[in-house]
Amino acid sequence: MAAVALLAATGVGAWWYFAAGPGVPKLAGVSAGKGPPATATAPVPGAAKPGGPPAGGGQPVSVEAVAPRKGTARQTIAAVGTFRSNEAVMIRPEIASRVKEFNFQEGQRVAKGQILVRMDASIDEAQLAQADAALALSRANFERANSLLARQAGTEKSLDEARAALRRDEASLMLARVRVEKYALVAPFEGVVGLRRVSIGSYLNIGADIVNLEQIDTLKVDFRVPENFLAVAKIGQTIGVSVDALPGRSFEGHGYAIDPLIDEAGRSIVIRATVDNRELSLRPGVFARVTLTLAQRENALFVPEQALVPIGDKQTVFRIVDGKAVPTPVTLGIRGQGEAEILTGLRPDDMVVTAGHLRLRPGLPVVIVPVRGSGGPPTPGASPAAGKPPAAKPTQPKTGD
Repeated sequence: MAAVALLAATGVGAWWYFAAGPGVPKLAGVSAGKGPPATATAPVPGAAKPGGPPAGGGQPVSVEAVAPRKGTARQTIAAVGTFRSNEAVMIRPEIASRVKEFNFQEGQRVAKGQILVRMDASIDEAQLAQADAALALSRANFERANSLLARQAGTEKSLDEARAALRRDEASLMLARVRVEKYALVAPFEGVVGLRRVSIGSYLNIGADIVNLEQIDTLKVDFRVPENFLAVAKIGQTIGVSVDALPGRSFEGHGYAIDPLIDEAGRSIVIRATVDNRELSLRPGVFARVTLTLAQRENALFVPEQALVPIGDKQTVFRIVDGKAVPTPVTLGIRGQGEAEILTGLRPDDMVVTAGHLRLRPGLPVVIVPVRGSGGPPTPGASPAAGKPPAAKPTQPKTGD
């Protein structure tokens, strides 16, 4: 029993020593002998203060940022089409006869009005000479009848008959001349002749193909766009054309006509444009890839797609204002090729965050670091060492013990 009493006394003394003993400060709000002691918690370095900003809220966040790019915004639509000659015709005879002469070289440029083919016109030339002789006789008879009537030696009937015969023979001569002219086939416009289908001496019926004539200094290109673009497709819009036969080259043209009839089969609009071809690089019949510009805006602002942060049904970017991140709603325009046009919300001198959004909060300080992979100097105002781990110190080899 004495041992039990001694142990109890020792425990009470120890409690008094730690709780209210001399030289030990009492815990705030706890009096000696009043209930169990409260647990004291030591402050943690870097922890948030009550009512203050979150822990680390004052530390700047490293982000990548760029200024908006100025450029031309184009609303375009892609289509396919076919090149056609500005003017094209197949040279064909209007009178059946034999080919007498060719007055061109295949693939040669010819002038307007140049005789290309001569047909055998011997029969009609003889008829032309006969008509010319008949006209000379009719003209003499008319003059004689008119003279006799003036001397009152002739009659009005004789004069009328002579006048009618003169007019008839004049018409016969005109008809004979026209028929003879039909045997000479001329170029209706300046252009390049193709490959002839016949040879000298061939007998040709009316309408037989002889050679094609193409005007290719300017080419037409016909292409189709969906009928949904009927309201925005206009005459005079610019097109860009590329062809598989000439990779890497692009040609510019302008639409000048829209077919008033919508294609029922494809529900599409047929547009015709012209393309300058003075270098003769293109040819009729070539397949064309067409880009039609429906609208164009100069001095438009573009930002990379990664700068956009969707919030609900709106788009937002983080601008850097006085070294802090400021979320700014923007209105988008045309998007494509990794960029988005900004219609409202940005100015040309703004800086827009492109990487590091996950750590950003409104008003949080930021430090701009160089764009990854750029290999260039940091963006003006950026800290060269921001966002980079400290360089490792060189390790000296240990000497042997």
